[in-house]
Amino acid sequence: MKNTLLSVSILIAALLIGGTIILTKGSSEDNVNTTAANVSIVDGKQIIEITAKGRYQPRKSIAKAGIPTILRFNTSGTFDCTSVVRIPSLNISRNLPPTGATDIDLGNAKVGTLQGSCGMGMYPFEITFES
Repeated sequence: MKNTLLSVSILIAALLIGGTIILTKGSSEDNVNTTAANVSIVDGKQIIEITAKGRYQPRKSIAKAGIPTILRFNTSGTFDCTSVVRIPSLNISRNLPPTGATDIDLGNAKVGTLQGSCGMGMYPFEITFES
């Protein structure tokens, strides 16, 4: 009886640990946008779209440097701390509406990484500008 209980306990523990590893691998925190699905060029301006609700999605984006760039935050029923966006290096702090789109003009972004976060600093995002 003890051996059966021990075997069942080990099996359950292995399933829990294995399931956690699989779930963690399947839902990457970084959500790196390598296909530029959220980056488009319209009328000579680069538009980077990020969804704000419970986190910023995608958390990492890749865009082109050296062209006029608009950072667009889309909200839909957003009432958490992601409704305030901060980009310290550009001295930007903006309140986002609960629902809608908010554009922030970044000018001609230089090669490098732009980092931002929610108002509380809990949910970061970054945009890597490449030449």
